[in-house]
Amino acid sequence: MTYAPPFTLTQPMVDLTFRIGELVSRMEGYEALDPSPRLRKRNRIRSIHSSCAIEANSLTLEQVSDIINGHRVIGPEVEIKEVKNAVAAYSLLGSFDPYDMDELLRLHGVLMEGLADDAGKFRTGGEGVFRGRDLIFMAPPPELVPEHMRNLFDWLSSGSASINPLIASCVFHYEMVFVHPFSNGNGRMARLWQTAILGRWKGVFHWIPLENRIEKAQQEYYDAIDACNRAGDSARFVEFMLRMILSALEDADYEIRNEPRGGDKLDRLLDKMESGVYYSRPELMEMMSAKSQPSFHRDYLGPGLERGVIHMEYPQTPRSRRQRYRRSDFRPIPDSRGTPRTMAVAI
Repeated sequence: MTYAPPFTLTQPMVDLTFRIGELVSRMEGYEALDPSPRLRKRNRIRSIHSSCAIEANSLTLEQVSDIINGHRVIGPEVEIKEVKNAVAAYSLLGSFDPYDMDELLRLHGVLMEGLADDAGKFRTGGEGVFRGRDLIFMAPPPELVPEHMRNLFDWLSSGSASINPLIASCVFHYEMVFVHPFSNGNGRMARLWQTAILGRWKGVFHWIPLENRIEKAQQEYYDAIDACNRAGDSARFVEFMLRMILSALEDADYEIRNEPRGGDKLDRLLDKMESGVYYSRPELMEMMSAKSQPSFHRDYLGPGLERGVIHMEYPQTPRSRRQRYRRSDFRPIPDSRGTPRTMAVAI
């Protein structure tokens, strides 16, 4: 018999996939992610930071950005290594086949290099999830892992052809967490692989920080997995993940529509400012060959501060002679009521 992961198709799944499909089509029409390297970069930073943070990595968004930009970061060596490995793995999105199990092993080797002795290999020991001293979930025994994963990839390659790829990617994510094929890095690999599957369907997903939405609903993420483990059906997890995908797309849609376009004066200034570096006003004016301070403030600095894409080093004393300015790669994203959902972080 052909293996098929157990899940029940529900009306919320159908409704969510329809709404996601509409939003993806609209975003593809913008053609904004390709020509906007800043937007791509800050979304990639969010993805890497959030996926590591879910696994208790304590590095801040600013520190992750500094690592990606080649700046020196002081922090736990193992956590810096986790981020560097994640950067290497995410940089490969779009260049490998997410329907190939050998590629899963190869990418696990990249993600866990120097962090696990068995990086790039399936586990050989038992794995369980504990709450205190109580065992709440026992993963399949290690000798069954290769067969479980082959069945899952066979289903993904052929058996899922009649299933919407949004739903198939969510089912794969849950099943991989359930099988727990690796001794370490299972959650990070499951999230990376869902992004890879979605990106194979629609390239825009390579730049959507789905992990950021999961991090903000981390307890619900674990609760959904636990409920599905007990029910023997991944429907609740699929519904949860579809909501996260929709939220992540809404965030990206807002940013795309509010991203400065190439002809904007402020956009040209931001392109010249290196991420993580503070500049004095004279240095910024020299970059833009500006002669008049009032004109420079009106055309560049004022709009940048107002939009939240430029930050002061000393915001409490804005007229300080020592004042310098730094580009911000992250801005608040309002929800439907106009209330910010994420705080801006200057990097």
